[in-house]
Amino acid sequence: MAAYSLDSRHAHAQRRVVITGIGVITPAGKDLATFWGNVCQGRSAAAPITKFDTSKLPVKIGAEVRDFAISSYASIRENRLDRTVQFGVAAATLAMRDAGISKEQAGSTRAGIVEGTTISGAESILKSQQKFLEGNTYKRLHPYNVVSGYCGEGSSAISMELGLRGAAITYCSGCASGNDAIGHAFKLIQQDQFDVMLAGGSEEMVEMLHLGFCRLRAMSEHNDDPHGSMRPFDKTRDGFLLGEGSAYLVVEDMGHALSRGARIYAEIIGHGRTSEAYHPTNPHPAGIGYVEAIQRSLRDAALHPEEVQYINAHGSATPQNDPIETRAIKEVFGKHAHRLSISATKPVTGHLMGAAGAIESAICALTIANQFIPPTINLTEPEEDCDLDYVLVPRPYPVNVALNVNAGFGGRYACLAMRRYPFDG
Repeated sequence: MAAYSLDSRHAHAQRRVVITGIGVITPAGKDLATFWGNVCQGRSAAAPITKFDTSKLPVKIGAEVRDFAISSYASIRENRLDRTVQFGVAAATLAMRDAGISKEQAGSTRAGIVEGTTISGAESILKSQQKFLEGNTYKRLHPYNVVSGYCGEGSSAISMELGLRGAAITYCSGCASGNDAIGHAFKLIQQDQFDVMLAGGSEEMVEMLHLGFCRLRAMSEHNDDPHGSMRPFDKTRDGFLLGEGSAYLVVEDMGHALSRGARIYAEIIGHGRTSEAYHPTNPHPAGIGYVEAIQRSLRDAALHPEEVQYINAHGSATPQNDPIETRAIKEVFGKHAHRLSISATKPVTGHLMGAAGAIESAICALTIANQFIPPTINLTEPEEDCDLDYVLVPRPYPVNVALNVNAGFGGRYACLAMRRYPFDG
């Protein structure tokens, strides 16, 4: 590949935005081929949790990233960064490698990063508190805890590791964070502020978060059947499966990507977000957050609802969410809702919280690139109000336009729209 500089400008190119690289560190695979194969075949990564003691807890299962060492991806010291940040550095490194952009080539003020997360830094804060209480002196704490404990450490660490000097931004909008991070990067490139952005999210399975969700009764308690535990849209659903990991996309100006001969997975064409201002954890019964986020994404992309073929749903398998999400899809798409192919992939990967939108956007891009729709597993007896095509068996399908929909606690909703590239219809 010919050498190029990210500082080169494309004054005559339209600011269209494409995805040229994908990197994943997930329970379902730490490389793209393994990850995509497991998602398409519906191989769940659920298993008994080993990170902490669950013997006295009602939920003993989750989706952990196993056999991970940051030294395989970067030169940073393992004990310096929380595992959330380590996942992000590794996934971002893989995404840049997949896009064919070296660290030397990336060193530019026209390249940056936007990450999404919910609890980045929590591990450092909890460990620091424990050290202080054990010794009753602040001198037991490492000075670096000031940095490692704050929410923006992930984007900062990735920026420094990969030499991205344009911007280092962190989004925290609940489980919509990863989706919003990609949407923000899309807008920054569209507005000609940058040529290349890393965008995605990262999350670690932290014990206190798991305990909180146990108390909230938001997770599945099918401990005797980890692989079949999370059941989106099913009558027997009883909650999600907590996961961890990271996914990053290389989001790039189309003209810039073409000038260097980059492979293009898909084109990003719209993003919508909203807040219901309704309840800290429960969705509005009418699904107004879902409806408005999807509608805003369609307007931003100048899409008619009937142009959409596929939706990667939030599909959290909680009693309230699934029928409300289904109802919202019907309201936006009308009769076309029953012609949509919909899948919920969290039963395979686990619910990666702030990284959920990133990993599911990666799945949308791979669905478009491969013209193949992954399944919704564990759906054997659909809820009466959940009567759409949730793709029970993986299928080849001509997907031109796909949406990724995510919902976050606090009433936050986001929708990202993508289409096939090149698009000739």
